[in-house]
Amino acid sequence: MKLSFRWYGKSDPISLEYISQIPGMRSVVSAVYDVKPGEVWPRESLKSMRDACEDAGLVFDIVESIPVHEDIKLGLPSRDKYIDAYCENIRRVSEIGVKCVCYNFMPVFDWTRTQLDKKAADGSTSLVMYMEQLKGIDPLRDGLDLPGWDASYEKEELKQLLLSYAEVGEEGLWENLRYFLERVIPVARECDVLMAIHPDDPPYPIFGLPRIITTEENLDRFLALVDDRYNGLTFCTGSLGCADFNDIPGMIDKYSKAGRIHFMHIRNIRNLPDGSFEESGHLSACGSLDMAKIVKTLVNNGFDGYVRPDHGRMIWGETGKPGYGLYDRALGAAYINGLWEMAQSNR
Repeated sequence: MKLSFRWYGKSDPISLEYISQIPGMRSVVSAVYDVKPGEVWPRESLKSMRDACEDAGLVFDIVESIPVHEDIKLGLPSRDKYIDAYCENIRRVSEIGVKCVCYNFMPVFDWTRTQLDKKAADGSTSLVMYMEQLKGIDPLRDGLDLPGWDASYEKEELKQLLLSYAEVGEEGLWENLRYFLERVIPVARECDVLMAIHPDDPPYPIFGLPRIITTEENLDRFLALVDDRYNGLTFCTGSLGCADFNDIPGMIDKYSKAGRIHFMHIRNIRNLPDGSFEESGHLSACGSLDMAKIVKTLVNNGFDGYVRPDHGRMIWGETGKPGYGLYDRALGAAYINGLWEMAQSNR
């Protein structure tokens, strides 16, 4: 296991020094955040990030994410120039030692929540999605109404994107993903960079937007589009686990045995009867997932890829980017370390 921690660069209030103090921490998960999707990342920015990590005793060898431009997802005539830029970014990150790139193919928005600071009985706050709060929201009519959605989209621009994706549909999105992979994976293989797609969050359609990286059947279909070990998964237990139709330990067993999981996002989630969910503490008893079984499955299958504690609660009075505070994610890392050590000792 290569334990990692997401860091949002020099503007992140969590320092690399603090991250390096988490027991067992090895890798930094980051990206170049001041370049628009579809543009090439400056070598100077990548080298600066690598050097800062090395100075803190950490390794910058995994990127999350190189964003996929919407024109690629929509299959527009302009997509080839953006795919060319994407391939150049893979070459450039490989030059400074990156071995894995996490990305997603979600239309318009990376994730959907209805509240970012739901207060629990113990005073902690977390991200949640309540179906009741989604009722009556129509982005075509109301524009952006949910927390975390990209406010850079004007109302009319968002409306046009939603209509365009409605025309593309799921099968069109699958075809556009195939087109992208057939051009990107050969470059990744040449550069020895593993590509790891992140599942849709949540794993079902939202407001008519197609979602395709959602279920075991669809993960099988995805991996078959380009059947190459460089075409793999970021397996996020929270994103896939917030839907009861996904057998998380079973899927992890299947794909880790096949060598197609390159990056694990390990977090817990509490599922509610109506399909709503709440992000919770990492401990198994805090949510709906069997965290010990998840880790034991990975260990039994000899998984040696990247792992990071994913979204955490905000605890102990900490403020900052929702889901990405230091304290609860550090607790999550310590919990994962403990589960991993115990699973290894019992093999």
